[in-house]
Amino acid sequence: MTIHWCGTGLSAIPGLRRLIENGQTVTVWNRTADKAREAVGDLTDDIRVFDIDALGAALAPGDVVVSMLPGDWHVPLAELAIDKGAHFVSSSYIAPEMRALDDKARAAGVALVNEVGLDPGIDHLMAHALIADYRASAAFDADNHLSFISYCGGIPKIPNAFRYKFSWSPLGVLKALRSPSRSIRNYAELRVDRPWDAISTYDAPLPGPESFEVYPNRDSVPFMGEYGFEPHWTVREFVRGTLRLNGWSEAWNEVFREVETLEGAAGDARLKEMSDQFWTENAYDEGEPDRVVLCVGLNAEKDGESVWHKTYVMDAWGDARGTAMARLVSVPVSLAVESVLNREIAAGVHAAPSDPRLVQNWMGEIDRLAQHLQVVDHLG
Repeated sequence: MTIHWCGTGLSAIPGLRRLIENGQTVTVWNRTADKAREAVGDLTDDIRVFDIDALGAALAPGDVVVSMLPGDWHVPLAELAIDKGAHFVSSSYIAPEMRALDDKARAAGVALVNEVGLDPGIDHLMAHALIADYRASAAFDADNHLSFISYCGGIPKIPNAFRYKFSWSPLGVLKALRSPSRSIRNYAELRVDRPWDAISTYDAPLPGPESFEVYPNRDSVPFMGEYGFEPHWTVREFVRGTLRLNGWSEAWNEVFREVETLEGAAGDARLKEMSDQFWTENAYDEGEPDRVVLCVGLNAEKDGESVWHKTYVMDAWGDARGTAMARLVSVPVSLAVESVLNREIAAGVHAAPSDPRLVQNWMGEIDRLAQHLQVVDHLG
């Protein structure tokens, strides 16, 4: 079986190298072969210029296609994989068009695995582990009131005045500022058109407690079902959101104000200008360490008092192994590839696994990627 790894951008390399170093048969596809050779040429000569027709000709039943390409490539590559009897893995959110391939994938006996990066990905594993732990505890009661939080952010290890740095084009970050979100707050649905309208403070339970700015991201509500929340449970809070350094909202205030006014083609052009400026002014310097903080917590209350409250907290930063972001995005992707090859994931469209054995195995690998990873028992 051959792994066809498509894309060797900044966030792809550690996972790709891990698969090759572990003795897997890997063909590397990239739009620029020279860049791929710079990244993994010391490990493999099987590097090809990406072309979907050439990839299709090379695919065999049972192979795995990995897409670390821009999001608009995921569905075409997944469709190609189904046609060839091959599996598919990406770190991206499951788009409706991807979800619609579930029946075809099941009929073909192939797995289309998505949401296996950092966020989404590692956060899912932590959520599944917490829910399983809570269900198995003496504190479990269907009448408890539950609060769930999941906050993740890539932030500079060495803070700057802008309170943020970019490791790739800022355009995606700017576009995300225009995206609405949906979450649960105080037992009610909270819809927010712009992130800056819902910024709050979160005290992360790190070894040295640290406060961050956080805000809801995308649509959190469907993940209640994904994580195993029962429809009859009472949910006080459920939010998946973004984490930023304190002072971020103040530093970005003028950015928010301008983004709010941008519309149409002229607005898109201005976003591109802003992106280019931010890349010039606030990109990471060569060798400068990035940082990733991820906190996933579940609190169960009865009669107004906590009866079960635990939080996964992870803190990772760039070191001699490379950036924290690259490790935490791409290594889980490589774990998903191995699980697919080992037939540990069923046919169909899936996100990060909830199977306790896989969750435990993957988290053991992820523990090696972060400088700090623990489960904090707030009542223990």
